[in-house]
Amino acid sequence: MRDRDPQGKPRNARPRDAYGRPLPYGSPGVDRVPDDYAPTAEQALADARRFLAEGLPFNAHEVFEGRWKCAPEEERELWQGLAQICVGLTHLQRGNGRGAVTLFSRGAARAQAYGGDYDAVGRAVTGLTQDSDPVEAIALVLGELPG
Repeated sequence: MRDRDPQGKPRNARPRDAYGRPLPYGSPGVDRVPDDYAPTAEQALADARRFLAEGLPFNAHEVFEGRWKCAPEEERELWQGLAQICVGLTHLQRGNGRGAVTLFSRGAARAQAYGGDYDAVGRAVTGLTQDSDPVEAIALVLGELPG
């Protein structure tokens, strides 16, 4: 059953490891992005870049998801795509190369459709494979991400 706040809204209080995997309640986990995080575009990019630099693409995914939820309609596909790319990076870290490539493909299509600086992010991840090194893949995305 999913955690809920007093108003019944879903929340994610379960601790997670650095790769985003759930841990038993009461376990020490990595700091999480708050459920009510609603960043500006600039803040989302800065926070995601920081998490990627720390090797925490799952947290970067949560940042982009927070922006996706509060962004104007015309930006939502972009933020969803960036979140998917970061989940792909997380899958690489977890050893699920096949899942990573699927998410890279979906995320790249959304980022490239948005265009501008984000086209380079999409083009970069389309070159990643299920055998790509996670550290190198994270560095590649970080290097292409505007900000």
